[in-house]
Amino acid sequence: MSWVVYILECADGTLYTGITNDIDARIAAHNAGKGARYTATRGPVTLRWSTPARDRSEASKLELEIKRLPRKAKLAMIRG
Repeated sequence: MSWVVYILECADGTLYTGITNDIDARIAAHNAGKGARYTATRGPVTLRWSTPARDRSEASKLELEIKRLPRKAKLAMIRG
């Protein structure tokens, strides 16, 4: 099972960071309004950035690091 950390852009321009072990299913869930409370009213969402993680623990730690970043830094990550 491989884990992924991802950043989505919501229809209102806000960013959402999460983790999953099935990125396609997770994005579909977000777009169906069932992925997370935050994205339920802000869809549709678009995947803007993702990176693999060794395991859930590593994914969760990276997710937290990214969530602590200011928006400007997240946008820089997305741009590469």
